[in-house]
Amino acid sequence: MIIWIASYPKSGNTWVRSIISSYFFSGTGDFDFNLLKNISLYPGPKYFKNKIDKPGEVSLFWESSQKNIIQNNKQTFLKTHNALVSLNNKSFTTEKTTLGAIYIIRDPRNILSSLKNHYGFDNYNETFDFMKNKKKYIWDIRKKNDFSGFQFIGSWSDHYKSWIKNTKFKTLLVKYEDLEKDCYSTSHKIIKFILMLSGQNIKLDEKKLFKSIETTKFDVLKKKEIDSGFEESIKINDENKSFFFLGPENIWQKKLPKEIISKVEKEFKDDLNYFNY
Repeated sequence: MIIWIASYPKSGNTWVRSIISSYFFSGTGDFDFNLLKNISLYPGPKYFKNKIDKPGEVSLFWESSQKNIIQNNKQTFLKTHNALVSLNNKSFTTEKTTLGAIYIIRDPRNILSSLKNHYGFDNYNETFDFMKNKKKYIWDIRKKNDFSGFQFIGSWSDHYKSWIKNTKFKTLLVKYEDLEKDCYSTSHKIIKFILMLSGQNIKLDEKKLFKSIETTKFDVLKKKEIDSGFEESIKINDENKSFFFLGPENIWQKKLPKEIISKVEKEFKDDLNYFNY
């Protein structure tokens, strides 16, 4: 069965995947980028036999591809930015193939700077338009007309609601800010949740978790990207965009123009209040 690591783009998904992969897929908890291959991106070309030619067409194969994924009866972690929605009358996933999900939420004002860098937007207004677009989708632009990586994300607000209001399977909500403030306690909660979903009566390995956290700190990951590259980074106009961009230095109060702050707070007022942002 599938355990989803889900989030809106640039919300901390890779950080959480790094902690999980180093804990469950290494002997000592020491992280390496290769471990992320154990939690691959879905949807993606590896999960479909045929090329997907049109945006949204991949939804027709969500169910069959996920049934294929769980055929080996192994617990499978998958990363996704897809909203938990239905397209072409097809649900993104159901309790038939899903064991549970971990959803990472992040203050939208801090997402803005990361999104702007990642996608190479010219300004914050363009980035903000991206975040409030209820019909927004993304795919791997490097593959041009291959839409097997199509992910419908919608607006930032609709995205998180689609996952945390789901009642078909258990979903753990993780705040990015909690990872920053107390990474150990938050990571401990994540690992315990996974063990609970799996029905494994196994004691959490405190020493291994501590090593997983130490080897996935932002400065460590950023140095790894500088030294050896990171295949999930995007090249815009022949310029490589750093995947690990600002991290703890991404402080919206210092980065964003007042005009943009005002627009975000007006657009997402209820959401910010809900999460005490």
